[in-house]
Amino acid sequence: MTEHFQSRGCSLDQGSENGSTFPAFRTSPLREKVLGEVHARPFRPLPCPRTVLHYAFLTDAEEAARDHAWLSEFCISRGGHGPAPGARHHTVNFGGGTLSWEQHAEFTTYTWDGSAHEQTIFGQVPIKHPFGAAFRAPGDLLVAVRLELRGGDEGKEWRSQFDEASLTVSNLEDGAAMVATDFRQDGDGLTRVLVCNRTLSDVQSGAVVQRLLEVETYRTLAMLGLFEATRLQPDIRRFEIELAELTGQMQETSALGANQELLDKLSGLAAALEAGATASTFRFGASRAYDQIVRARLETLREEAAPGELSMASFLVRRLAPAMRTCQAIEDRQAMLSRKLARATTLLRTRVDVELEEQNRSLLESMNRRAHLQLRLQQTVEGLSVAAVSYYVVGLISYLAKAAKETGLPLPDSNLMTGISVPLVVLVIWWTVKRIRQQHGEH
Repeated sequence: MTEHFQSRGCSLDQGSENGSTFPAFRTSPLREKVLGEVHARPFRPLPCPRTVLHYAFLTDAEEAARDHAWLSEFCISRGGHGPAPGARHHTVNFGGGTLSWEQHAEFTTYTWDGSAHEQTIFGQVPIKHPFGAAFRAPGDLLVAVRLELRGGDEGKEWRSQFDEASLTVSNLEDGAAMVATDFRQDGDGLTRVLVCNRTLSDVQSGAVVQRLLEVETYRTLAMLGLFEATRLQPDIRRFEIELAELTGQMQETSALGANQELLDKLSGLAAALEAGATASTFRFGASRAYDQIVRARLETLREEAAPGELSMASFLVRRLAPAMRTCQAIEDRQAMLSRKLARATTLLRTRVDVELEEQNRSLLESMNRRAHLQLRLQQTVEGLSVAAVSYYVVGLISYLAKAAKETGLPLPDSNLMTGISVPLVVLVIWWTVKRIRQQHGEH
């Protein structure tokens, strides 16, 4: 095999010149991004006790670019380095903890974790957290979480920090940890989450905390589709009523002008419906994707309700599932209404086309009648033209006969010659006109 490679001008030792065993192949520009994406958001080890503050802001492309520039200045001002151009995640040390920044398709998250106070479960927020007066929010706040990671079960005094009406208490990772939350905002506008680590390692604690933050973030984002569906519902109902009225008018009208007016109304209604459906496609699709992420994270956590308690999965599914069904119902109504509009428009357009064809046929029949009249008139004119041309030709023959007689030629009487030439001339002229008409007919 070595001889085969060498015979083609290649060597198995080409890469050794550069200190590598293998040759340097041309690399895809996406290779580093793809490989780096796998390690973009690693689970950071989190020892106990720990306080985690997590914020998610809705951002568009312009706000995301401004936030990237601001974070670079923020990091450089504290002796660090900012995110690389085009980077979507970055980590920097701050206030004895770690600040993580991530940019997503429609939102940006800031997560900071630092040492927790030992006094109470939800004691004072660490003074050196980054979300103070110097912090600049990149967009509208959507998610705010305060998560406390503690060791053991911490007794039962933590229950007073939650609303019993919506409190969920679950065991995670086959009982290796316990999580409690009521999904409500506290006085600082933060959703409180307590994680009691029983037997988890620091790396496992970091993975559990990150997944819990993702559950809270994505379940909030998934609910945005419900409000989009609520906003569209009155318009869809109005479209359905208008479509019913227009289809009823289709049965009552038969005039071309009325049908064309109905067709214009149906076209306008279809355009308005498609505009709303197009605008909501992203929101409904994103809500479905976020809902699937929430379900996947809960499944990964291997969550089970604590004895006598409500689990996070049952609490969220009971509220997320109706919202997702509402979004799906609105999408189905949009699709069905679009199909009905398309059928009604096609039916009405067919009726208009048939009526136009009837008008065109009547117009063609009228034109055909006029063509027949014109042909008859032309034939009459041709008959008169035969007589007129014959008259002039006979006149010429009469002049020639008179002239010939004056010159002394032995010819019969000129009047006799003129009379004899009349039928011959008429016959020749008629035959000539007929030949001309036959040649035109052939063409």
